[in-house]
Amino acid sequence: MTLRTFLLGACSALAFAGMASAETLTIATVNNGDMIRMQKLTDDFKAKNPGIDLEWVTLEENVLRQKVTTDIATKGGQYDVLTIGTYEVPIWAKQDWLLPLDNLGANYDVDDLLPAIRSGLTVDGKLYAAPFYGESSMVMYRKDLFEAAGLKMPDAPTWDFVADAARKITNKDKEIYGICLRGKAGWGENMAFLTAMSNSFGARWFDEKWKPQFDQPEWKDTLDFYVKLMKDAGPPGASSNGFNENLALFQTGKCGMWIDATVAASFVADPKQSQVADKVGFALAPDKGLGKRGNWLWAWSLAIPAGTQKAEAAQKFVAWATSKEYSNLVAEKEGWLNAPPGTRKSLYVNADYQKAASFAKMTLDSIESADPTKPTVKPVPYVGVQFVAIPEFQGIGTAVGQQFSAALAGQLSVDQALQAAQQLTTREMTKAGYIK
Repeated sequence: MTLRTFLLGACSALAFAGMASAETLTIATVNNGDMIRMQKLTDDFKAKNPGIDLEWVTLEENVLRQKVTTDIATKGGQYDVLTIGTYEVPIWAKQDWLLPLDNLGANYDVDDLLPAIRSGLTVDGKLYAAPFYGESSMVMYRKDLFEAAGLKMPDAPTWDFVADAARKITNKDKEIYGICLRGKAGWGENMAFLTAMSNSFGARWFDEKWKPQFDQPEWKDTLDFYVKLMKDAGPPGASSNGFNENLALFQTGKCGMWIDATVAASFVADPKQSQVADKVGFALAPDKGLGKRGNWLWAWSLAIPAGTQKAEAAQKFVAWATSKEYSNLVAEKEGWLNAPPGTRKSLYVNADYQKAASFAKMTLDSIESADPTKPTVKPVPYVGVQFVAIPEFQGIGTAVGQQFSAALAGQLSVDQALQAAQQLTTREMTKAGYIK
């Protein structure tokens, strides 16, 4: 063998070994704007971690939840990193379905995470998911339409004010609808909004003995108010609209108001993405004077399933995507306005972010005022603001959401939807052993 042949062979073997050692992480995520942006910025991660490749599975919210839940419950092992929410983390951690994030690196600074967000992702003192962005909910509205109608939005509006204003600024001939609210069925779609709204109306999912409460007047008031308001001032086809559909309607000037996740603020205020960016104002989620606002608490977070064979590489990715440095990267590429909100204290004391994001203080106030341990006016046996933190809620919440979406579409009356919700929830809670 010549020296040249030997060296060529050795180089080929080294190249093959390098190829063989490269790991591919499969990441399941939701098709929200911040996650789409993350995928575009992963060259930075690859440059810092040349031995790790990334494969993305990007899904609509309801589909993501279904696929990820099925995979982790059956130990399918399809994914190495999961995008999951505040609802799943404590439940799945207690089932030993998630790995604790105990190797995020010396510079990660876990103590910089907002306490309200961090606590929902922590079980027995261990962090089981790292927040990619956190949110509450708020009112986003068109200042120009309010001015034209002679209206002034208070910082802390009531539901009655919102409903009156929505009807006054609606102009269906010009395809301007006074209000856009979630109608798409799903425990994390319409039921996230309606549960938070119902809290402010004095409603609750269950009494202290786990008896469903859809047969009580507070839920009737909530659903009546919502369906009538959307009929008078909402867009056509609202029963099919979730977060992304309403975002698109607002950005194209078709919504006078939108009550939804605080994370949307940067998307509606960014002139590169929104046709009404210079006309947007913000207010706290509405109340009914009972001591609770209709704001929720949530984080889309990155977690690692216990079944992965690539835990070390997965932790490197999670640390990169949820770090302070990632926020700086977004700011450098797309401006501070678009930094992922709601996760770190340092962002909210950053003068550049405060200057770029007029909604920063209101977002932080909304996150910090939502109380998962006392989400309702009356006492409840559960934790969670816009969800109930029990394993059965995912199925029950979606089934109830289907009834309420049908009421919005006019396929059921409000009374029929509430009766069906009461029956199906009672049946499932009895089967699960909550109701004796």
